[in-house]
Amino acid sequence: MILGIGTDLANIERIAATLERFGDRFRNRVFTEREQRKAASRKDEAGTYAKRWAAKEACSKALGTGLRMGISWRDMAVSNLATGQPVMHLTGWAAERLAAMTPPGHEALVHVTLTDDHPWAQAFVVIEARMIETDPKQPPA
Repeated sequence: MILGIGTDLANIERIAATLERFGDRFRNRVFTEREQRKAASRKDEAGTYAKRWAAKEACSKALGTGLRMGISWRDMAVSNLATGQPVMHLTGWAAERLAAMTPPGHEALVHVTLTDDHPWAQAFVVIEARMIETDPKQPPA
């Protein structure tokens, strides 16, 4: 079952200007060390940050809160699998919110997709609740 859907569109040039103006103050407020290492390794640093910015905004919307109610930018982080597929990691209040909205007997999965076409970066996040499979050989608790 779908628990939440969020999307966001970020302007790469706006993120580039913010990086130029605020530098590490902006990076450290919004992005985890892992996200910063990823962006630093990319030719299009601002585009990498813009996609992650959009993903965090989209995730906060899928959580049903937006960026309020105690959620922090760094409570949501994007990394990539070896295949390149983006993965959203939640900690802190975002993880607590996800746990609270997940029905008993289910596990929550956060799906994220990113794209960009200069000057735009876009992200979609879908939060799914999947029933936890039980071992038929085990008696119910």
